[in-house]
Amino acid sequence: QVQVVESGGGLVQAGGSLRLSCTASGSSFDDYAMGWFRQAPGKEREGVSCITWSTGNTYYIDSVKGRFIISRDNAKTTLYLQMNNLQPEDTDMYYCAPVGKVCPRVPNLQALRISWSGFGHWGRGTQVTVSS
Repeated sequence: QVQVVESGGGLVQAGGSLRLSCTASGSSFDDYAMGWFRQAPGKEREGVSCITWSTGNTYYIDSVKGRFIISRDNAKTTLYLQMNNLQPEDTDMYYCAPVGKVCPRVPNLQALRISWSGFGHWGRGTQVTVSS
């Protein structure tokens, strides 16, 4: 299974930007589709964005569409999430994870309804805090 390490979180004011990174520990992401997820204390984890590695197709939940950009490097070693115009409601712990060969439909991504047997191995995450 792919071990992931997330980084890049921090404290920003509303309207600010952060870029999160996700690296594969000791390997590459091969051709896995990769997703970003987030979770606040006491809340369910939700899927935020996904990229299908083989096609470069990207997907976003409505609340981040137009503000967040998911991307990856060509060496398939690093996944990014550029977060712009951050709002206090974006305050969460952010995680990345492989989701299979292709991204699920956005509603399934958001609700973590992902059938791939390798899904569910989480890194430590990176904290994003947005002050108003």
